[in-house]
Amino acid sequence: MTVNLNEVIPDMVFDGGDLDCGSGLILLIREHMLKTPVDGILEMRSREPTVADDLPPWCRMSGHEYLGQEAGEGFTRYFVKRGTQEKKEEQSLKEDLDKAKKYEWRLRARSQGHLRSTVYSRNFSFEVGQPASFEEKDKNPCAVEYLFGSLAGSLTTAFATECAKENLDVDDIEISLSGALHNILAHMGLEEGDPSISEIELKCFASTFDDEDKVREVWERTVSRSPVAVTLAKAVDLKIKLALV
Repeated sequence: MTVNLNEVIPDMVFDGGDLDCGSGLILLIREHMLKTPVDGILEMRSREPTVADDLPPWCRMSGHEYLGQEAGEGFTRYFVKRGTQEKKEEQSLKEDLDKAKKYEWRLRARSQGHLRSTVYSRNFSFEVGQPASFEEKDKNPCAVEYLFGSLAGSLTTAFATECAKENLDVDDIEISLSGALHNILAHMGLEEGDPSISEIELKCFASTFDDEDKVREVWERTVSRSPVAVTLAKAVDLKIKLALV
């Protein structure tokens, strides 16, 4: 049966932002599907192109009817008719949530000699250089730079995704970060002391014409959900600011 999507009135609408099906979008779809009446229609909006290929087969396996997609303003609208297997959907969501809660990151590292190691995780690898360097240029980042980079990179990515989900037009998201150790010489083995991180100052710059209070609320939520930021805040003097321009 061909469905005229222009005439479809969804029972439930939600925005999946930039998430793909492997990074939590399916959990959100299941959650919103349970809020949609049986034989009702869920509209999911997404900016992630891979969803077009991944959503139809997921619907077939889950007992829902994929109705099609329509181009929106900066996003794609996907329409799914909910199937009748309510108990199965509830159980599937519970199983997915339980599985997600038990997820563990696994990786291994191997020394390559001469101040270099390779870290292997999932389908990729990256190089880690010497403990610290005072040079402007080096072939590989040190471990501390990866740690600081993971903090900044995770926040820029998550902030952009959360803004998209809230339909907030926020551009040019950029983070500047500076950090220091209590005693870098102890880290390098040149003297005794405390090698731990003493402080991190992070400032996020973003451009928007939307409601600034709403954007700041999304930023605070982003920071509060970041495992890297929350963990570091428990151990380090972490100063985080948002500047809207």
